[in-house]
Amino acid sequence: MEKCVIGLLENVKVIGEKKSVGLEVLVDTGAAVTSLDKAIAEEIGVGEPVRTMRVKAPATKIIKERPVVEIEIEIGGQKMKIQANLNDRSHMRYPMIIGRNVLRGNFVVDVEKSPDIRKQ
Repeated sequence: MEKCVIGLLENVKVIGEKKSVGLEVLVDTGAAVTSLDKAIAEEIGVGEPVRTMRVKAPATKIIKERPVVEIEIEIGGQKMKIQANLNDRSHMRYPMIIGRNVLRGNFVVDVEKSPDIRKQ
């Protein structure tokens, strides 16, 4: 199967049990796991966590536990079930980041396909 080419910024449909939302998300090849804002997860209705994971904050080096849920997304014309950790991203520019757990084997990231995010 040929990999789909996506940019650093993508429009993603996140499909919940209550409703779906469209989000502009950051594709982050440095992030091991996809992360979704917990308020959005509550709004759309996600299931119970399937596990927890430990995450070390890059700036503070503090390790925190985050719940991980299974959600369905549509990105680059592909619909897929993925795992995402939930975090308060309300203070961040993007409510969701797509990590390597989604990218691996499915997508190639082309930085020229996206606007220069440093200007935003």
